[in-house]
Amino acid sequence: MSGVNDMMTKQSDDVIVKTVSRLLIPFMQIYALYVIAHGHYSPGGGFQGGVILGASIILLVITYGLDNALRKMSEKMHIIMCSTGAIIYAGIGVLCLILGGNFLDYAELDQILHVGIAQARSLGILGVEVGVGMTVMAAMISIFLDIVTGGLHSKEKNIQGKRA
Repeated sequence: MSGVNDMMTKQSDDVIVKTVSRLLIPFMQIYALYVIAHGHYSPGGGFQGGVILGASIILLVITYGLDNALRKMSEKMHIIMCSTGAIIYAGIGVLCLILGGNFLDYAELDQILHVGIAQARSLGILGVEVGVGMTVMAAMISIFLDIVTGGLHSKEKNIQGKRA
């Protein structure tokens, strides 16, 4: 297991891998945002877009090492994003309940948005897709980091490193 941990903490020495990753990651992220934003019109949505966003961060970890990737997006940020996405999803559903409809009955959002029932449904679905995308992305990255670090968080790794 230590070989995997050593591999993930070091940057890749291969120039081709770094160059391709540097070019590919932004396009992956833009495509993921496209999939999330158009999930209520076409195939895709929050789950698929979240997985693609998570994969782009995982590629960052594989290419530039765990420490560099955690500087871009810390474990605390993963927890915040996962919770925020779930709150967005549940919040839209509860808001529909408060407005007198069923859970995730987006037509009720027209009472607040004043854009027409069809547009209110579209915006409600988009909001849910964003929440699901955030949650799935953060969960995928957290699962990957737990596997790579053996379940130890960065603080626990530092404590064990000082003892050794």
